[in-house]
Amino acid sequence: MKYSSIPSARNVVLSCKANGIKHIVISPGSRNAPLTLGFTNDSFFNCFSIVDERSAAFFAMGIAQQLGTPVAVVCTSGSALLNYHPAVAEAFYSDIPLVVISADRPPYKIDIGDGQTIRQDFVFERHIGYSANLKLDVSHAVTKIEAFNPFLLETAQEEVERFNQEEVERALHLARTKKLPVHVNVPFEEPLYGLVDSISQYNEVSTKTVAPEKLAPELLSEARAIWAKSKRKMVLVGVNPPNRIAQEYLEILAKDPSTLVFTETTSNLHHPNFFPSVDSIIFPIEKSEDSHSLFRSLQPDILLTIGGLVVSKKVKAFLRSYKPKQHWHVHEEKAYDTYFALSEHFKTSANVFLEALLLNTVPSKSEYRTFWETRKKDYEQKRAIYLNQIPFSDFKAFDRILATIPPGYQLQLSNSSTVRYAQLFDMEKSITVYCNRGTSGIDGSTSTAIGAAYLYKNPTVLITGDLSFFYDSNALWNDYIRNDFRVVLVNNSGGGIFRILPGFDGSERFSRFFETTHGLTAEHMCQQFGFQYTSAEDEKGLERSLQDFYSSSDRPKVLEIFTPREVNNKILLDYFDFISSDYR
Repeated sequence: MKYSSIPSARNVVLSCKANGIKHIVISPGSRNAPLTLGFTNDSFFNCFSIVDERSAAFFAMGIAQQLGTPVAVVCTSGSALLNYHPAVAEAFYSDIPLVVISADRPPYKIDIGDGQTIRQDFVFERHIGYSANLKLDVSHAVTKIEAFNPFLLETAQEEVERFNQEEVERALHLARTKKLPVHVNVPFEEPLYGLVDSISQYNEVSTKTVAPEKLAPELLSEARAIWAKSKRKMVLVGVNPPNRIAQEYLEILAKDPSTLVFTETTSNLHHPNFFPSVDSIIFPIEKSEDSHSLFRSLQPDILLTIGGLVVSKKVKAFLRSYKPKQHWHVHEEKAYDTYFALSEHFKTSANVFLEALLLNTVPSKSEYRTFWETRKKDYEQKRAIYLNQIPFSDFKAFDRILATIPPGYQLQLSNSSTVRYAQLFDMEKSITVYCNRGTSGIDGSTSTAIGAAYLYKNPTVLITGDLSFFYDSNALWNDYIRNDFRVVLVNNSGGGIFRILPGFDGSERFSRFFETTHGLTAEHMCQQFGFQYTSAEDEKGLERSLQDFYSSSDRPKVLEIFTPREVNNKILLDYFDFISSDYR
């Protein structure tokens, strides 16, 4: 196999191989040629070519999301690197091990007016697990180094290689063990395209999963005692990968009358006794004349949070105003004080903690869950009634879309209105759900979904809004989109979520600068990128389009659903009024 003649490029490629990083997403460029040649000449690596760096990074993140192991992105020098930042920030807050490898100019060519150069070291400093800034090799392009910065030649090449190898290994180890994004910045001097047979081999690094941290027995004993005595316990689960929590612990929680388990669509947890739509519980309380006493009756003694970030703004506002006596968070590394009441961080996995907490623990008698189950049944009945009496809209479209996704599919959700509508409806439990909730941006939803779909064993459907879809349109510009990939595009001609926020005033200024109204459709874009396109403008058209939308095809498909921009917000807000009627 041929590798770059530049030692630092060989070091990076062989270190990735030793650490089991197989998937490499490369954006074209010249300065990163030493890396590109090394990765593409070795059959160990599965290399992808994606032009747009922002899309490439989210594509790689989608793969890493599915694998749970590091995936690398490689780019040239200059502003190309900055386009990775949205995905890096998302990976940082979503515990996704994205490995950013950037080619750089030699240090003596930075800030002197040389082309395609920026300050690349520590560029992601506030959103990165580790920044490995490698040193320039002094055994390569010696004549140029001597001419431009001869002082670099005072350092021995062996010292440079030792430093670089330690830095790369430190970064990759952290990505594997802490599930954080890392950045490896590699300066290269020309010539860039020389090749040699590899003469150095790296010993394979152990990539076994790190065992969850064991908790102190006295801490667990105290927690068990508090848990057993409490009559009002709330478990709130945010973003959570499928099959992460053992079913036996979910069954114990579900049968405990003193425990409410609030889940979100992104939690991938299902049980008849769980509460999957927290907003449908809280909205009616807000509208009640007796809201204070109802909130007090919902206020938990113990709040146990598991998983990543939570979508519902209502539950955040409730728990910040009606704080639990104790808030425990379970996560191997992070514990955000989201509700300003954090009292304990259990640094271990959910399964390890729940086993220690729940097994052989007898729950206290309580009416806590029974009381709120009646409220859940009430809003479920009223939701069915409401759906039968409203016109075609976002609300009705999402009900039909979510109800017709085939079992076993992967569902990727874009942010803003899409993920919030998804919280309001039931989901087939075999469907796995993902959404970029780390930063909750609209910028890479399609790219992430396509990357995730590439490796997923079953088909994938992305549900997205029009602004998210058009914003990330370069996601369709690659050769790795499976024919069974499906996109449901809900086009309400703008940022519909802004119409339900307090600032909505119906003015032209609002529609232009907040809602961003438009008349775009995806039809010609689908033609350009080779997608099969269908559209629907009413309930009958949607039902007709969905009949064969998931059938096999020789191209991926987009179903664009046009909904009435000016009534969607009213129908959604009226829903919460409807389920709040006669609330006591």
